[in-house]
Amino acid sequence: MNLVVLQNWLDNASFAILFLTMLMYWGGAAFPNLPYLAALGTAGMAIANLSIATLLGARWIEAGYFPLSNLYESLFFLTWGITAVHLIAENSSRSRLVGVATAPVAMAITAFATMTLPSQMQASEPLVPALKSNWLMMHVSVMMLSYSALMVGSLLAIAFLIVTRGQNIQLQGSSVGTGGYRSNGYRLHKASELISQPPAPAVENNGFARFETSSNGNGNGNIAVLNLVTTPESQAVASAEPLSPQRLSLAETLDNISYRIIGLGFPLLTIGIIAGGVWANEAWGSYWSWDPKETWALITWLVFAAYLHARITRGWQGRRPAILAATGLLVVWVCYLGVNLLGKGLHSYGWFF
Repeated sequence: MNLVVLQNWLDNASFAILFLTMLMYWGGAAFPNLPYLAALGTAGMAIANLSIATLLGARWIEAGYFPLSNLYESLFFLTWGITAVHLIAENSSRSRLVGVATAPVAMAITAFATMTLPSQMQASEPLVPALKSNWLMMHVSVMMLSYSALMVGSLLAIAFLIVTRGQNIQLQGSSVGTGGYRSNGYRLHKASELISQPPAPAVENNGFARFETSSNGNGNGNIAVLNLVTTPESQAVASAEPLSPQRLSLAETLDNISYRIIGLGFPLLTIGIIAGGVWANEAWGSYWSWDPKETWALITWLVFAAYLHARITRGWQGRRPAILAATGLLVVWVCYLGVNLLGKGLHSYGWFF
């Protein structure tokens, strides 16, 4: 079989499959009483993943090197990584709504690679001397996988902001570290302790703060009394429309899986940057030259390092880290695509100006 023809067929087929997959996920979200739509979306994402893997494999056999030497190949490798991370996230969260965020992005990337890039940028060409190294597979593949994971995690963070309407709500058990877990606010006190001890601190929960005291009038402390109070901060949140239990459950799921997917992508990004420094020293005689790609990779690393630090050490969860992750999505795209297309540098695949 002609491998070039196979590649041309697979890239168009991948776009068509991802387009239909996006429609299935969106249809499943709009009509939750039709569960087979979301199931078809999962199947479509798996088929697209296999199609892109076959395309990259055919290109590897035809060109004789790992298919990450130009923008066309890296875009399809990125899409393969996004679909793979999507399947992991969907299986972990047990929520088919993950595809509502990830499917359109994967489809858009394949559309850009297939329909926008000129044919000369899609064709396989001999490697330049600097790329003729085993570090090509090590450095570039790890970086692309880290981009995929960070993009999926950031997309889920944006989905969290949409589900919660940007409200600052309190979530349960999505971070590890100080302040990372929500207290239910249930604290029991004996009647004698009500005078000698200050009341339990209020705990915010979807716009309300609550604490408990106990008293039965004779001081034996056998009856728990729940007092529902509001603080000025919670009154401001409560003025917004309260979220339904279903939305709260979905928000907790999105926040949880977003945090863990970003936690997967960050060490991959770290390893990729270190491998790139070693390769740069081998190819150009310097570990770091402040190339635009290197600079933005460092900025990306700092943004997501701040995200993980805020969650693990500071106990952030909910809206604030989601906004930080959404900012990280923009930074990843600038690092991956912006500096390649809009500026000349050692890592450029091409440029518009």
